[in-house]
Amino acid sequence: MKKQIIWLEDILKIFNFFLILFFLFFSSNKLYAAERWVLDKNLSTIEFELPVLLANNVKGKFNNIEGYVELDVEKKINNKAIFSVQINDLDMNYIKYKDLLLSNIFFDVFQFPKAVVDTKKFSYDNEKEILLNVELTLKGKNETVPLTIYVTRLAEELVQIQSELIFSRTKFNIGINKWQNTKILKDKVKLKTNFFLFRE
Repeated sequence: MKKQIIWLEDILKIFNFFLILFFLFFSSNKLYAAERWVLDKNLSTIEFELPVLLANNVKGKFNNIEGYVELDVEKKINNKAIFSVQINDLDMNYIKYKDLLLSNIFFDVFQFPKAVVDTKKFSYDNEKEILLNVELTLKGKNETVPLTIYVTRLAEELVQIQSELIFSRTKFNIGINKWQNTKILKDKVKLKTNFFLFRE
C-alpha cells in the first residue's frame, strides 16, 4: 500500500511538471504573439541596376524570390524579415554577359547561389515609411547597409512593400581583377523591390 501511495505521488509530480511546462509554453506564446506575412512569389519583383560609363546601365530582374515578415503584435519591437533571391535565375539587358556575371569574377553562383537580406529585430507600429540598417549577405560576405521601406496596406490580408537598397559591389568582391576598376563599371549597385505579402 505504501509503495502504491509513493507511486501515485510520483505520477502526480510528473503530471504537475508537464502541466507547468504546458502553461509556460502557451503563456510565452501569448506574450510573444507573432503575425506572419508571406511573400507572393508570382507578384513580387527585385530589379537591379549598375551604372556603366558611356554605355547603357546594366539592368536586370531576379525571378526566384522567397521571404517572409514576422510582426510582434504585442510589443511591436521584435519584428523581423528575411528575403532571399536565387542569383542564377535572372533576366538582364546585356544577355551576352550573363555567364560572366554569374561566374566567380562577379557573383560566383556555384559557390554562393543565394543573396539574403536579414532585417534582424526592428520596431514597427503601422508606419508607412521605415528606415532600417539591414544585413546583406552576398558572395560569402555580410555587410550592414541602410534600407528605406515603404509600406502600403492594399487589403486586410495583403500589403505592398517597396524599397531601394544601394550597396558597394567592390565590398562584396563582385567584379575582380580588371573588373574591379570603378572607372567604367561603377561601384554602386541599386536594388529595387516591389513585394506583395499575404497574411498567413
